[in-house]
Amino acid sequence: MASRFLTFYPRIRGFLGLLVLLLALSTVAVPATHAESFDLTIKTDSVKHDFSVEVMRTAEARARGLMYRKHMKNDHGMLFDFGRNTTARMWMKNTYISLDMLFIRADGTISNIAENTVPHSTDVLSSRGEVRYVLEINGGLSEKLGIGAGDQVTLPGN
Repeated sequence: MASRFLTFYPRIRGFLGLLVLLLALSTVAVPATHAESFDLTIKTDSVKHDFSVEVMRTAEARARGLMYRKHMKNDHGMLFDFGRNTTARMWMKNTYISLDMLFIRADGTISNIAENTVPHSTDVLSSRGEVRYVLEINGGLSEKLGIGAGDQVTLPGN
C-alpha cells in the first residue's frame, strides 16, 4: 500500500527523499568553525612562541576537538579548557593529524607533554596530576621549538 501511495504522489516521494538526506547530513560530524579563539604565548627559557588557538569549553566541543581535520597551521592550536582542575584524559579517535598535547596547570605551567600522538589511536593519554587545560599543536612542534615541561603558557586573563 505504501509503495502504491508513493507511486501516485511523486511530490511526497521527493519530499521524503529530501527529508532523509537532510537527516543523514545532520548526523555528519563537522569541525567547529565558530569556536571562540584567541592568541596565547608559550615562554621557554629563551624564546616566546605565539599561537592562535580555538577554545573548547563545553563537553561536546571538547569531545569533538580536532576530529576529522586534515591539517593545521604550525602557529595554530586547540585549547581545551576544563573549567576546573582535573586529571585530563585524551585520545586520538577520528583525528587525522599527529599532535603534541601540552597538559597545562591552572597557573599556566606545562605539566607534561604527550608528543607525536598516533592518529586514530584510542589509547588514553593522561596528564601527570591535575591540570586545567590541554593545548594541542602539530605533532613534533614541541621538540622543534624547544617547548617542555615547566615552560609557561600565557593565557588571556592569567
